[in-house]
Amino acid sequence: MEKKTHELVGKVVSNKGDKSITVLVETYKTNPIYKKRAKYSKKYTAHDEKNVANVGDIVRIVETRPISKTKHFRLVEVVEKAIVL
Repeated sequence: MEKKTHELVGKVVSNKGDKSITVLVETYKTNPIYKKRAKYSKKYTAHDEKNVANVGDIVRIVETRPISKTKHFRLVEVVEKAIVL
């Protein structure tokens, strides 16, 4: 039986740590009574082995074994590079 992996897409908001990035993931939730959609966001700390992600990049992260106290995700790919002015 194949394990289901938790995969998320979000925006890099910080890359200050060595081999670490902080990713902001936005989701929408619908209120069951009023049927109104509300936007929620959560920050995840992910492992970036080669330090390729920069602030503003759209990245895909996947759940993995605990790497540290707060890092439980790792970078899979950079979906879209940020435009540098």
